Amino acid sequence: MKVIGITSTAILSLVLGIAAPAYAQQEGHGEKDDHQKENNQEHGKPEQKQTQEKGQGDHKQQQPSHAKEQQDRQQQPQQAQRQNGQDQHKQQERAQEQKKSEEKNQQQQHAQQQQRLDQNKQQAHDQHQQNQQQAQHTQHGRQPRQVSPEQQRVQQTAWQQHRSERWESDHRNWQQRGGYNGYRIPEDRFRGYFGPNHGFRIHGRPFLVVGGFPRFQYRGYWFSLVDPWPQTWANNWYDTDDVYVSYVDNGYYLFDRNHPDVGIAVSISL
Repeated sequence: MKVIGITSTAILSLVLGIAAPAYAQQEGHGEKDDHQKENNQEHGKPEQKQTQEKGQGDHKQQQPSHAKEQQDRQQQPQQAQRQNGQDQHKQQERAQEQKKSEEKNQQQQHAQQQQRLDQNKQQAHDQHQQNQQQAQHTQHGRQPRQVSPEQQRVQQTAWQQHRSERWESDHRNWQQRGGYNGYRIPEDRFRGYFGPNHGFRIHGRPFLVVGGFPRFQYRGYWFSLVDPWPQTWANNWYDTDDVYVSYVDNGYYLFDRNHPDVGIAVSISL
């Protein structure tokens, strides 16, 4: 029994000796863990603070981008409105230009129509005057005046003496003569009584022979032939043919309607 008791005591002591260091070690580990947790907590605060500050920094960085997007969205309607205003202004300018162009075209068309009306009126007026003149000319201009046999003989002799056998070489135009220096018929009167549309006959009109050249009177003017008349014309053309006076190349010429390509130079006097 004593042996057993001693053995039990020894075993118990051994157990207690073993347990004590283990407890002490466990307790040390526990303190160490607690100390480590405290350290982690203390160190964790700055990390958390840094994380929060970083998040705040990121948030601050995101704020300008968000504000810019919002500002852009606000500016878009303003830009669109300005663009619309510019487009409307351009459309108005184009409409005004088109309106001015149309008004100008209308004015030109109206002026052209008025010009045509004036021309038609003038042509009708000229035609009326011409008809009247032709009627008067038919009634009075071609009616032969009474010519005595002696006067008729004198006229015939003067015309025959003034005939050319070589007209191409005998005649000269006014340029070859140095220019026309006689009386000039006023333009309005010339258009009314002379030219291709106003033919007449020499027969029966007042007649003279001056310097060997025949001279006759028509519409208050004396016409003197300074050129001979071609041998190809009829012997009595001055009695039977219609003639007219035209102004060509700065001078007056007498034309026979049966020979319109030949002009005889004439000088005019009152």
